Amino acid sequence: MLFVCYPRCSTCKKAQKWLDDNGISYTYRDIKEDNPSLEELTAWYKESGLDIKRFFNTSGQLYKSMQLKDKLPGMTPEEKLRLLSTDGMLVKRPILVCGDVVLVGFKEQEWANTLL
Repeated sequence: MLFVCYPRCSTCKKAQKWLDDNGISYTYRDIKEDNPSLEELTAWYKESGLDIKRFFNTSGQLYKSMQLKDKLPGMTPEEKLRLLSTDGMLVKRPILVCGDVVLVGFKEQEWANTLL
């Protein structure tokens, strides 16, 4: 299981504590130090079944400064994935990848239903 997060993110800290408290083992990956590749993001997007917009950190400073709210609607999914692969701070976190299951963002009940 791969746990992709940003160490200074409070939601990521909650998710990590939840994983630890439930005895779930994982490989930790800092999204700022080791940005997901285009190939990884493409696979996660397809496996998750989620709208591509869910993969964007819409509350992040970089998202806002790049005015992506206005730009994303005119982009193809491939262009969006390519953009996400350029900077980990654009990516919604945490991401938990377990086989063909991909969870984006931390919703405790969703994680519990999927993992416990």
